[in-house]
Amino acid sequence: MRPGTSHISHVTSPDLLDWVRPEIRRLSAYHVPDASGLVKLDAMENPYHWPEDMLDAWLAELRQVALNRYPDPAARELQAALRQAMHIPDDAALLLGNGSDELIQLLALALRHPEPGRDAVLLAPEPGFVMYRMIAEFVDMQYQGVALGPDFDLDADAMLAAIEAHQPALVFVAQPNNPTGNVYSEAALRKVVKAAPGWVVIDEAYAPFTDRDCLPWLNEYPNLLVMRTVSKMGLAGLRLGLLAGPPAMIAEVDKLRLPYNINVLTQASARFALEHAEIFDAQAAHIRDDRAGLSEALSAIDGLQVFPSEANFILFRTPAGRARELHQGLIEQGVLIKCLDGSHSRLTDCLRVTVGTGNENKKFINALNTLM
Repeated sequence: MRPGTSHISHVTSPDLLDWVRPEIRRLSAYHVPDASGLVKLDAMENPYHWPEDMLDAWLAELRQVALNRYPDPAARELQAALRQAMHIPDDAALLLGNGSDELIQLLALALRHPEPGRDAVLLAPEPGFVMYRMIAEFVDMQYQGVALGPDFDLDADAMLAAIEAHQPALVFVAQPNNPTGNVYSEAALRKVVKAAPGWVVIDEAYAPFTDRDCLPWLNEYPNLLVMRTVSKMGLAGLRLGLLAGPPAMIAEVDKLRLPYNINVLTQASARFALEHAEIFDAQAAHIRDDRAGLSEALSAIDGLQVFPSEANFILFRTPAGRARELHQGLIEQGVLIKCLDGSHSRLTDCLRVTVGTGNENKKFINALNTLM
């Protein structure tokens, strides 16, 4: 062996793995498929780049960033920019996270069941965002899913019954919902917020693509928090989420946040981007228009059931038993979308496609037509 090198064994004793919590051993890691060389329509990303002059101005801004210094731990300038851009109520406090996922985890870590000796319960409609369940299992909470109605609508009666039975510490409701794309009725959602004994989080990750807005509700309900992200507006690479709500509640969750969780490049880049919010608003409007055209094109293909969407993706059901075959066939034709078949009983034979550029959407529809 040459000087300065060492041999590291990659053989791990089973006894060492026994130290890992059993519930973690049972989990599978979140899988992100390789999209190299493919039209990427699987991850609900904004497909549009920044204008060239905006890129130049952004790079000039980044040259001023002090990489040798720690970031502002409270990201105060960024918080002010987010408040203005998203019209967050003045008396609501803000907490920023390294993506919404970090905020979900902080909330799950913070709350307990009101009865000693019982696990805290995290409750959410299903099918819904997979990270609610995964993070509940990470932190040893009890996860309780509540089935959506026949058209993926929020079943208020079932939600209220589950709340009464399980007394959840934490309720998550995504609006619009992922992976179904639909929005819930205001009346049903208000019933859930009123009935919950603990904290309720309305997850508005897809706010740029719908006219629904629950931020004003923060002035009405003392147990409500609203979560958003800049990922879907076109800044997915920055990993920035925000939680808005009553100052006392936000202060407790903030105790769990690791110092400097929002790095200097994210703070500078997001702040700069929000100064050009009109660019992202125009892109979101374009995506909404293309969503309508893509939905129409899908509906014209015999054998598909296309679900309404107010997000930047569309869920559709294929003929029985064909979802995985079509998913693989699309990959072979250079298009990657999301296969949801097998992820939940209500999503049998379902695929989900992100709204891409006009050319990307056309390539997807042509490929799917060929396969069908």
